[in-house]
Amino acid sequence: MNQTAIAVNHTTRRLLEAGEGILRLSPTWVPRSYMLPGRRLKLDERDLYAYGAHRGGIDERWFASTTPAMNDNRTPDEGLSYVVSEGERLTLKEAVEAEGPRLVGKAIWEKYHRWPVYSKFFDNYGPIMHHLHQSDEQARLVGREGKPEGYYFPPQLNATSGNFPHTYFGLEPGTTREQVRASLGRWDQGDNGILDYAKAYRLKPGTGWLVPPRILHAPGSLLTYEPQWGSDVLAMFQSMVDGRPVPRSLLTQDVPPEKHNDLDFLTDLVDWPANTDAEFKKHHYLEPIPVADSLSEGYIDKWIVYGTIDGQQKFSARELTVMPGARCTIRDPGAYGLVVTQGHGRIGRLAVDCPSIIRFGQMTQDELFVSWEAATAGVTFENHSATDPLVTLRYFGPDVHDSVPQVGDHAR
Repeated sequence: MNQTAIAVNHTTRRLLEAGEGILRLSPTWVPRSYMLPGRRLKLDERDLYAYGAHRGGIDERWFASTTPAMNDNRTPDEGLSYVVSEGERLTLKEAVEAEGPRLVGKAIWEKYHRWPVYSKFFDNYGPIMHHLHQSDEQARLVGREGKPEGYYFPPQLNATSGNFPHTYFGLEPGTTREQVRASLGRWDQGDNGILDYAKAYRLKPGTGWLVPPRILHAPGSLLTYEPQWGSDVLAMFQSMVDGRPVPRSLLTQDVPPEKHNDLDFLTDLVDWPANTDAEFKKHHYLEPIPVADSLSEGYIDKWIVYGTIDGQQKFSARELTVMPGARCTIRDPGAYGLVVTQGHGRIGRLAVDCPSIIRFGQMTQDELFVSWEAATAGVTFENHSATDPLVTLRYFGPDVHDSVPQVGDHAR
């Protein structure tokens, strides 16, 4: 082991002990050159183009991420979260590599040798173009992994809904493969008309969706909390959005080079039965489900992202609300990334506070990574406000829970 690795191991162990198994993370900002920021991430207006106008506006904040952002012209470590404490700084990826079983749990470490998930806020003024994320089998062709994802629209961050609070999902039943193939063939002729075959659903704060790989979706303009697999693969199927052309390279960036002009291959990235499901909403729409009847004890914990992908529990997320002046101890079966969306108080021995404005590069007190050791022992949440709830979102890795609700269980 070299001296750098020894130093990282020592720092990680010391920070874990100092935080009793909880690490404080700094904000991780990610720009997208093809989107317009919705200005609800609390990033100061002066810093929306902190990476330079050529990189696009910052419209994403990633949480507890060990996954690099696959942007062109990206900066070093773009997308990676940093642990910051006591004047020291290292990536969460380095910390996990140093103390994997303690941080992410023995089961996840032995199977994946990393923290294989992450979450983000994405915040766009308008809609994102209709696109999909490849399956494991498809992504493996370019040395990557597939990406399922989940959505939740936090009420605290959606006081304004942008200019298109609707999301297109899938394809209308009866849409043919030939119609989609023809749309891809019209890429350089203006609007290729892919949305002619899609259906939009109105978005509502406090609800969400579960989106497996190979499902076409054009997310709307609500700020979205998005737990997902640790990959950044995609294929854009829409050639223009909001009157702006979409580079064809975004259709093919995660496709083998020899297939870039193979319309049959590109069309077959789509899961046809899943996209043309006549009961699409029934099979993908989520509403919060309380974990237990605990409101009389001063808190309520809710499932907000749940369900399985091809029978596997890939990720999940909960929203915990602690009432003014209350405290509770929560025991979870696995590690999690956490962000505060309202209020202030203490989590474990670390003070937390939801910021109002954040400057680029500024340290905050609203994001943590709670290790497997701390989560399974139990973490105490304290609300220090006499008037406002303390609200946090936390997301978990694969196969952590003995069971999770299934899509549709909120209606039962």
